[in-house]
Amino acid sequence: MAKEEYKYLPVVEERNELDLRATLDKYKRFWPWFLLMTLVFLALAITYIKLAPKHYTSLASIIVKDEENSSSSGASNAFDVNLFSGMSTNSMANELGLLTSKRLMLNTVKALDLNIQYMDDSQLIPQQLYRNSPIKVQVLRLDEAKLRLAMEEENHVFRVRKLNENRLQLITENTEAVLDTEFNAPISLSFVDFVILNANDGETEAKEWSDIVLKFLPVGAVASGFSKALKVELLDEQSTLIQLSLTHKVRRMAEDILNQLIFEYNKEAIEDKNLIAKNTADFIDERLRIINSELDSVESGKESFKEVNRLTNIGAESNMMIQNVSDYNQQRQQVETQLEVTGSMLSYIDSGEDNLLPTNLGLEGGGNEFVNDYNDLILERNRLLAGSTEKNPLVVRLNEQLGQLRSNVKASLLAQRQNLIINQDNLRRMAGALGSQISRVPGQERQVRGIERQQNIKESLYLYLLQKREENTLELSVTGPKAKIVDSAYSSNGEIFPSPKIVLGAAIILGLLLPFLVIRGKELLNDKIQTREDLENLNKDIPIVGELPSIGKKEDELVRENDRSVLSEAFRILSANLQYLQTRPKEGQRGISIFVTSTIKSEGKTFVATNLAITLSLTGKKVVLVGGDLRNPQLQRYQKNLRKVLGVSDYLVNKQQELMHLLQETDLNEHLRILPSGSIPPNPAELLQKKRLGELFDELERRFDYVIVDTAPALLIADTFLINKYASLTLYVTRAGFTKKRLMDFAIEAKQTGKLKNMSLVLNDVPLMNLGYGSKYGYTYDG
Repeated sequence: MAKEEYKYLPVVEERNELDLRATLDKYKRFWPWFLLMTLVFLALAITYIKLAPKHYTSLASIIVKDEENSSSSGASNAFDVNLFSGMSTNSMANELGLLTSKRLMLNTVKALDLNIQYMDDSQLIPQQLYRNSPIKVQVLRLDEAKLRLAMEEENHVFRVRKLNENRLQLITENTEAVLDTEFNAPISLSFVDFVILNANDGETEAKEWSDIVLKFLPVGAVASGFSKALKVELLDEQSTLIQLSLTHKVRRMAEDILNQLIFEYNKEAIEDKNLIAKNTADFIDERLRIINSELDSVESGKESFKEVNRLTNIGAESNMMIQNVSDYNQQRQQVETQLEVTGSMLSYIDSGEDNLLPTNLGLEGGGNEFVNDYNDLILERNRLLAGSTEKNPLVVRLNEQLGQLRSNVKASLLAQRQNLIINQDNLRRMAGALGSQISRVPGQERQVRGIERQQNIKESLYLYLLQKREENTLELSVTGPKAKIVDSAYSSNGEIFPSPKIVLGAAIILGLLLPFLVIRGKELLNDKIQTREDLENLNKDIPIVGELPSIGKKEDELVRENDRSVLSEAFRILSANLQYLQTRPKEGQRGISIFVTSTIKSEGKTFVATNLAITLSLTGKKVVLVGGDLRNPQLQRYQKNLRKVLGVSDYLVNKQQELMHLLQETDLNEHLRILPSGSIPPNPAELLQKKRLGELFDELERRFDYVIVDTAPALLIADTFLINKYASLTLYVTRAGFTKKRLMDFAIEAKQTGKLKNMSLVLNDVPLMNLGYGSKYGYTYDG
């Protein structure tokens, strides 16, 4: 087929980008639904804000002390290399993990009895009373295994009803079993033994109450719930400041939980420190006992060594021995000097000379007196000789005395020399003995020093452990908390949930989103053609020449003269678009043939063919409407007198039949004639293949400007394909909300294979909101 047939059609560029305005226009027509759903959700949101229990966030902050830095002060701790410190804060991540541990939360829940809940259900939404409860339960025994069994049977919830000042009733919520009791009376159940106390005792103005719902829960389950709600974070990586937060609908409970959690954290840290201190004390005492025993052993060894070696103070004794040796050596020197002097004197005396004897030579003993007397006599004799001779009786007597004195001096010197020799031997022997003792001193001193070194080490360690025992005792008595509280638990001024802004904003979003999702979901799930855009997306080759509006049940289905309805305008647009598609009439012919078909029945091909024929005839053109569906003719829907008249089938069967005699006038328009399908034949396919059919169309095209043929559905039977060779144009009718998208594959295949000549699409039964460009740009037709 020549491409010139479409050269006058407007070219529509393929739009890949999202047309935001078109998308908004598509949903804008559903604005009542958007408004309604938004109002509904806003009403629900306001109700929820009014009735839902408020949630509050409680905060607390602590500083974790650095145990390593705080404990390592002073040089005395050089020995204590953290051997006794089990709580060192090497990583704040460990402390964060400890604060969020299940164990601490379990202890907190047990301390506050949070597994026992008191509820007031007198309002629409039950309220948790916590400390505002007029009663308090004191648990004597709780078997959690049996409690879980009771929870499975829903026998863990009770209603406490006050009968008078003292009398109570305990009613099981599930079984409604009633137990009469009173305040302070023990109550025994399968899983718990408890006592109900009057929390209003001692208050001047007791709160009035009738029923309180009492619920028992496992400690572990309650602790797990609070652990999930607890948030612990380090505010600064360079510090040890930790913030704890907990969101709960009971503000006071959240604050108590945070404060108790910090208390349990400090308590556990103190218990760990005390345990460490106790173990340290036991270790120190054991070491003291061992070292004391070792010190006694060292001191006993030292005592035995000194007894064996007869030592008192080896240092003083060795100094004394050295001094004695020095004295002996000095005495020996003196004795030897005396011996030398004595020998010299003896030699001098033996020389026989009567000269003066030397004095002041250091001689000791009585020999010095004889020497002095001798020298005096020599001096006296020498004075006498100066005035007399040797024969002088005085001189003779003096010589005799001198001889006697010389003998005495010699005898004295000999005796003194003998004594000096004896003294010399004694001194040499004593010095030898002292030298032997001094030679043994280094070994003894080394052994004594080794013993003293061990003694000093044991004594130092003993004294150090005594000091550490005192420090450990002091630390045990004054152990401080590990976490310093910066801010005790406090709650935010306003509730954080439900937040009116968030809830109302979410309501508006949901109100707008839900209709959008429903509409979009219907679009995604819809497998039928709805709009022109659907047709354009399904095919790119077949032009769309018209969109026809939906017709209400009470509206006229036919175009009338001087009609300004949407239907008439739509067909006028269709007929105008055909001017761009139609080919020239065949040589010698007046008009063209326009075949109208569809995929299946009920898509509106008869409706389109009839109204198109009326529209063209209203322009003054001569138009004939042909019933081409021999199997199921439908033209009688719009022209009642066609049911029993002859038509196409009769013309094809009877060669004597005149075509012009079969044409029927109609009150639809004076320029319009109808050629009905005629009698229903038993063999329509064979009739449509007769050459006489071609003669029929040739004659009609000679006499009329337009030949509009209402054919059979193309997918169901082959009749349309058999006669389509006589068509100048083929209008393929689809119906919005009826024709399935997958059926367009059949139309596209028919176009590509040439089974349907010069084919164009018509979209029928389009809702006014989806109709053409009018809805897209907001235009409406004022009929």
